[in-house]
Amino acid sequence: MLPSKMKTIELREFGQADVLEVGIRDLPELRSTEVLIRVVAAGVNGPDLVQRRGHYPPPKGASDLLGLEVSGDVAAVGSDVSNWTVGDHLCALTNGGGYAEYVAVDATHCLPVPAHVSDIDAAGLCETYFTVWSNLFFEQTITANDLLLVHGGAGGIGSTAIQLGNQLGMRIYTTCANADDCDYVKDLGAERSINFNKEDFVDVVRKDGGANLILDIIGGDYIARNIKAASVDARIVQLAFNAGSKVEINLMPIMLKRLMYTGSTLRSRPESFKSAVARDLLKIVWPMFEQKKLFAQTHKVFPFEQASEAHSMMEAAKHRGKILLSPI
Repeated sequence: MLPSKMKTIELREFGQADVLEVGIRDLPELRSTEVLIRVVAAGVNGPDLVQRRGHYPPPKGASDLLGLEVSGDVAAVGSDVSNWTVGDHLCALTNGGGYAEYVAVDATHCLPVPAHVSDIDAAGLCETYFTVWSNLFFEQTITANDLLLVHGGAGGIGSTAIQLGNQLGMRIYTTCANADDCDYVKDLGAERSINFNKEDFVDVVRKDGGANLILDIIGGDYIARNIKAASVDARIVQLAFNAGSKVEINLMPIMLKRLMYTGSTLRSRPESFKSAVARDLLKIVWPMFEQKKLFAQTHKVFPFEQASEAHSMMEAAKHRGKILLSPI
């Protein structure tokens, strides 16, 4: 029998990490197309930090709680759901609400826990894999030996992009902050790790002909530098702006190199798009876990009561892979 109340992580107000505190709420109401998940763990992601600061409001109808990905087991199913049953173990992409003991999620945005991945580690898969797959590889032609430049390779998005690009036959270059992170990304499959405190990634990449595909979460002066580092006909994908989004750049190289500069936020995409990405991941990517070609990358699991510490760790970029929260 389900409880009437659940533990949550609440925002006392918008601000720094210390505004997070444990609270109590009623269980979410379940729509006919949703499953109710008993949460084992929830992933901590960049958008959570932005929402906590007051700059990323949830879409209409979504929970105001933070948390865009979870893992757990099915506690209840909506009347129109036929592909999940109570007790199934899964991981899911949410529109919010993951920082809670229970969350209601569209059934088509859920995936089984992959082979060789624990229920807890599975909490760190969906946000990054949906994001990286949909922006870099979904419905795109990938040519073997193309050079993929990944900025922030040691983080959740970066470690996912490195592994996927490597499995798809790309050459992976990535930027990191220190020698330990450089060693970590090489173990994930990066051909070249660039310590940005000691080397200029533009010079390194251009010596090898330029990057055919660039994934950036930095922004700021990296925007103009990415354009310099790109090869002819390259694609540059912007997923975040940790160093700022307002810059002055020369657009002429974009035209001369025939570059495609794009980006997106996943949360605002149509539900049907996320469902299509989920189907693609299940068909193409999830088997790579079973074949032990992909591995979950969990840095640390914090209890709900230490959510502030988890956010502080992410903001300080002192992690490799994913940071998780668990109500258990």
